[in-house]
Amino acid sequence: MIKMILGRKIGMTQIFEPNGKMTAVTVVKVGPMVVVAKRHIPGTDYYGVKVGFEPADRQEKGESVRWRGVTKAEAGVFIKAGIETPHRTVREFKVTAAEFETFTVGQVIDFSLFAESAWVDVTGTSRGRGFSGVMRRHGFHGFGGSHGAHESFRGGGSIGSSAWPSRVFKGKKMAGQFGNARITTQNLKIVRIIEEDGLYLIKGAVPGSNGGLVTVRQAIKKTRKPRK
Repeated sequence: MIKMILGRKIGMTQIFEPNGKMTAVTVVKVGPMVVVAKRHIPGTDYYGVKVGFEPADRQEKGESVRWRGVTKAEAGVFIKAGIETPHRTVREFKVTAAEFETFTVGQVIDFSLFAESAWVDVTGTSRGRGFSGVMRRHGFHGFGGSHGAHESFRGGGSIGSSAWPSRVFKGKKMAGQFGNARITTQNLKIVRIIEEDGLYLIKGAVPGSNGGLVTVRQAIKKTRKPRK
């Protein structure tokens, strides 16, 4: 079974553990997901499972039926698969050949995929902060306010030589777009599961704004075999 589920970040709060210790947690509402299709590229070792998340709202006007946030073409994929309600979010996950055989179209994956105390990696899109300078974006120290500093207090300084290499090296830390990037936070622990609401309480912070889409998957580094 694939150890991966989609969810929405609700926000952060704090809980008290049995020993009285206060722990900061992020609340994530996960699943349920429905398997929409299975895909294998002939001649390769690629196996994928396409899942739908967040059922769309049904809208009726006369005899016509529409689904909020879903085009007719997208809705047709669900209808062809025999799924009555289309979903607004569709993602495809790569799986192994053995895992591929365990899935069936229409299968539902919910919060029960993980148990309490499980270690997970959470992927999301970080908050976009727009065009930012080097001090905010990279943590540059900045220039002093005296001793001849002349109107370059928050600048980035020299970016390269003139004669050689006569260009700026790729990856040079400069001002630019800050945030709005795909971020994965590894080795987070699910400290509590609220089953009636399908909520994971994950210790620590996860990427993204409140309401952002996140992917919760089994932690890679915590499942490696110990060295001999």
